[in-house]
Amino acid sequence: MIRINLLGRARPKAQRQAVPLEATLQVVFFFAALLFSGGVLYYHWHSMNQEALELQAHIQKQQGEKARLEQLKTQVDQFERQRALLQQRINEIEQLQRNRTGGQELLDALANTVARTDTLWLTSLERKGEGLTLVGMAGSINAVANFITELKHSGYFDQVEIKESAQDEKDVTVQTFNFTLTAQFALPQSKPATQATPATLVAPPALAKPSPTSAPAAPARPASAGKS
Repeated sequence: MIRINLLGRARPKAQRQAVPLEATLQVVFFFAALLFSGGVLYYHWHSMNQEALELQAHIQKQQGEKARLEQLKTQVDQFERQRALLQQRINEIEQLQRNRTGGQELLDALANTVARTDTLWLTSLERKGEGLTLVGMAGSINAVANFITELKHSGYFDQVEIKESAQDEKDVTVQTFNFTLTAQFALPQSKPATQATPATLVAPPALAKPSPTSAPAAPARPASAGKS
């Protein structure tokens, strides 16, 4: 449809309705809040993701450290078993060494002690380390007491104790007593004779060497005798 302007006036332009400022600000604030929230959420997600990656790396590191420590623990356990085995062998060797040390001295000391005691003899001897168990027979209780005294005075035996002493009733014709003693064997400590050794070595040459003043005294005696 064609419209003709008969008045000859310019047609007024249609005015657009102005958008309220508050609505514009609300839209702007909405998008700004939306962008800010998105930024905060992205930052939070990025931080959490970074912490998760660091935690995963730390877990992997700790797992590697755990595997290394388990391997070290296995080696330590193996070394402990070897050390225990070696210590057991050392203890056995030391025990054998203690049993062997002083064996001849032990027999000599016992033989001398028994020889100094009348009417007494030993029937068995058991040694465990330094501990001794002596079993024997004696003609009287006094002989057993003398034997204990001799053991203590010998210097080779300590903690001498009598465990059993009873009269032998199997043979009534001869009065004998069975006894059992325990003692600790120890080699006597050597006396400090090293200090006296230099004096004994130096003294004989000094005594054997003639004194210079006494040498002419020997021929002086005949001369005085002739004058008288």
